[in-house]
Amino acid sequence: MAQSILVIADSGTGKSTSIRTLDPKETFIINIANKPLPFKGWKKDYSNISKDNPKGNMTSASTAPGIIKAMQHVNDKMPHITTLVVDDWQYMSSFEYFDRANEKGYDKFTQIAANLAQVAKMPKDMREDLTIFFLTHSEETTDVNGHRKVKAKTIGKMIDNVLTLEGLFSTVLFGRVKKTEDGLEYGFDTENNGENTCKSPMDMFKESFINNDLQLVKNCIAEYES
Repeated sequence: MAQSILVIADSGTGKSTSIRTLDPKETFIINIANKPLPFKGWKKDYSNISKDNPKGNMTSASTAPGIIKAMQHVNDKMPHITTLVVDDWQYMSSFEYFDRANEKGYDKFTQIAANLAQVAKMPKDMREDLTIFFLTHSEETTDVNGHRKVKAKTIGKMIDNVLTLEGLFSTVLFGRVKKTEDGLEYGFDTENNGENTCKSPMDMFKESFINNDLQLVKNCIAEYES
């Protein structure tokens, strides 16, 4: 079983930028939105895999079957890859919803939720030496008591009624920008603050706010499990 981590953050808070610290020789990215990576020099480190470029370490896939196929390929055919990043995961559901916008009834929401769950559960059947990061956007909601809650973004309550996405992960980090005397600090919350769905195993991280550094997260998990 692979290790899987959900990273939730607003756009522009350093979620995708956190990829920059990973070793590109051991990393594969599923770029759902098919957009440029937000850090300098990424093109020399990451290229799309294809028949002409079989050693590529990135692909664009936006449907559940396409993403699952890419994950399975990394698992079975790319033993040198130890980190898999599914970037902008929320767009998988958004794109499916737009493609099925003319369909009536609630069945499509159940299927969209099922597709999310199917992808989220893939790590259970993947290599133990793989660490898989799912990066997704956040949204602000209110609970039944009217209290503010920040969670993983979905396409609406029809999805939330049948699936609690964070419940499929043991580790859920929240990207946040903190103001300091020296300027802005981009990082991840590792503990629940009462208003989000953040969580991590006890003592996995030494601090409640860490740098937005996926390699750091991977190292902390490896140290915790050893």
